[in-house]
Amino acid sequence: MELLKIENVTKRYSGHTALSDVSLSVPRGSIYGLLGPNGAGKTTLIRVINRMTLPDGGRVIFDGHEITDQDIYQIGYLPEERGLYKKMKVGEQAIFFARLKGLSRREAIVRLKEWFVRLGIESWWNRKVEDLSKGMAQKVQFITTVLHEPKLLIFDEPFSGFDPINANILKQEILRLRDQGATVIFSTHNMSSVEEICDHITLINKSRNILSGSVDEVRMRFGENVFEVMYGGEVSTFESAMSPLADMLSTTEVADTPYHCTRLKLKSPSVRESIAVANEAVELRSFREVIPSMNDIFIRAVEGSL
Repeated sequence: MELLKIENVTKRYSGHTALSDVSLSVPRGSIYGLLGPNGAGKTTLIRVINRMTLPDGGRVIFDGHEITDQDIYQIGYLPEERGLYKKMKVGEQAIFFARLKGLSRREAIVRLKEWFVRLGIESWWNRKVEDLSKGMAQKVQFITTVLHEPKLLIFDEPFSGFDPINANILKQEILRLRDQGATVIFSTHNMSSVEEICDHITLINKSRNILSGSVDEVRMRFGENVFEVMYGGEVSTFESAMSPLADMLSTTEVADTPYHCTRLKLKSPSVRESIAVANEAVELRSFREVIPSMNDIFIRAVEGSL
């Protein structure tokens, strides 16, 4: 069952349609990738979910009912435009944000101390925010976003500005939160991150939802019948045998082995027949489909070539 459902949401500004009849369903306990080029409408949709702006048409259903202002306490939002009060001490500022989310001062301190230790910033509690590096400040904002244990977490480009080590730490924390029952919306341009942590995606382009589904299903759906074949024997023998069934795309030598690797595109959907023909012609080692990456699919979808 979905935690969040967007039904035919439309949002217009003067002379511009930011969202046009957008619908999607975010399954409970999943990480949902919200993708799209700059200006596609992702940020507007996030603002509608957070009730920062109201839609001109359509509905937002949260946890089985139309969303209300009270539901915002069950949402944690980390915007791309970060912002902390530079002159405040880190700990006091974190407590301030926790109190805004309904936690008592005592409960906030207990939870914050645990998170500061978890992310390795416990020594910064009494330092001023202006003394923090960009990465440290982002860790503080991440903590304040998740501290009240909301049902829905929305992260907008959460890894921007992080080195690979700290980005991986954050990824692991997001996965842990999902495994503990949180539902996550993850807005990003980083397609490798999508493949690593997202369960489902929606791609918005020019204000419309143009593609939705599970990551694995979407990648399989847009495969182009391209395969990589590794084999021993003569390349010419292999190509002669396979040419009635496939177009040869490229052939390379497999380093430190006597084998070749040919990438080909099958003319016929019969993979079994192709494997049988290849096996008769050469010493067949592997025959695997080349599944397009999310980055390839993103580019093809936005360019309109899917």
